[in-house]
Amino acid sequence: MSLEFISGIGLLFSPLFSWIRFAHAKIQKVILPIDTPREELFYKNPAELDTHKLDLTPLQDFKTMGITDHHTDLDTWRLEVSGHVDRPLHLRYSEILTLPTIERDVLMICPGIFANHGHWKGIAMSALLQKVKVKDSGTLVTFRGPEGKYEKVEQFQLKDVLSNKVFLAYEVNGRPIPQKHGFPLRVVAEGHFGFTWVKYVYKITVN
Repeated sequence: MSLEFISGIGLLFSPLFSWIRFAHAKIQKVILPIDTPREELFYKNPAELDTHKLDLTPLQDFKTMGITDHHTDLDTWRLEVSGHVDRPLHLRYSEILTLPTIERDVLMICPGIFANHGHWKGIAMSALLQKVKVKDSGTLVTFRGPEGKYEKVEQFQLKDVLSNKVFLAYEVNGRPIPQKHGFPLRVVAEGHFGFTWVKYVYKITVN
């Protein structure tokens, strides 16, 4: 038996190689069949699921949680983009609809409660952040909504927002986001649990 073979066996069982195998196993996603029952997903981690075959949830079957009756007056509402940027913006809804778009099928899981698989359309965040010119000091992006006592705040890595894994949607399954689901804008966060998908977003801050 050669020394090289013995050394190779030693590497195979070394702590470093074990960590590499573990890390590789962590990125292997489970491919969901098209007709996977939604209730089977309630306790799954969306980051570990490949949903490209999964059928969409009809909008009338979408479940939700948290505040559902917040009213947005589009005449006065603006989306604020500020923080570590060179060109802060205050955008009307009509202006948002002219921005570069992204469309993606993304699964939302609220653990133990529901799973919605929707076709989401919204703002290509990479284009929006390029427009405001993010400073080198920016590393995180914070989303807030709705304005007022029920405000929810969630923060994501800038790299996930620039890659459009996290974006703001204004349509789902070909229709404007219904009020109870966060009209006019809600966070869609691929691979994140649904409780981080902020509804009624009115402010984005680069930190």
